[in-house]
This record gives sequence, structure tokens and C-alpha cells, in this order.
Amino acid sequence: MKPKRKKGRKMGWIIVLIIIAIVGIIGITKWSSLMKEHQEARNLPINLIDFSELKDGTYNGEYEGGMYKWRANKVEVTVASGKVTSIKFIGSSDPGKENTQHNELYKRIINAQSLQVDTISGATLTSKAYLKAIENALAKAQ
Repeated sequence: MKPKRKKGRKMGWIIVLIIIAIVGIIGITKWSSLMKEHQEARNLPINLIDFSELKDGTYNGEYEGGMYKWRANKVEVTVASGKVTSIKFIGSSDPGKENTQHNELYKRIINAQSLQVDTISGATLTSKAYLKAIENALAKAQ
């Protein structure tokens, strides 16, 4: 009876080790994908927009969200008397983003009349996605 018990324990340990290996491989794969998306967002270029050459009007802009469509968002930008006077958040692919996180970024852009503003601490990658949508709207206003 003892040899069967030892064989059963060995088999149990082998199964546990296989499960741990599978979970580890899945975790590494997910982590790798997440890091690629973060790298893409971190390197997202925000082009210079000459705010002194903006034409009055209301312009919509969106950012597709990059590799995995995370952080996709849409904005509406109003230009009056040659200045950005309003930026409205229209929507996002990320439920729950209808908070005020982006409002502080919008205030910074309106006050500076520039896209070259500090991002929101703790939301750098999301801030860059918002900036890209605004850039895309303002490109239509030039």
C-alpha cells in the first residue's frame, strides 16, 4: 500500500507544478502585453499646435487608444476669438472615466493656451491620450 501512496503524492505534486507553470506563463504573457501598451502610451508624441493660428469654431477630436484601444477618448474643443475657451469630454472606451480627472488637464491647456502642459500625477498615460485627442481636434482648427 505504501508504494501506491507515494506514487499518488508524486502525481499530485507534478499536477500542482504543471498548474503553477501554466499560470506563470499566462501571467508573463499578460504582463508583456501590458508593458507594450504602457511603452506605446509613454512614447505617444504630442505635436506642437500653434494656438495663435486657430480658427474660431467647435472641433471634435479623438484618440483611438493605441495598440489595445485602451484610453480611447473623444473631446469637443471650442475656439473663440482665436483662443481655446472650452474643452468637453465626450466619451471614452474606459467606463468610469466620466470623472473630473481630465477637467484639471483641460484647465491647464486653456490657461496656458498650449498642449505643452504638465500631465495629471498618477494618470500620465491617460493624460497623454486626452492630449492626443485635443491635438487631433485643434489640427482641424488651423
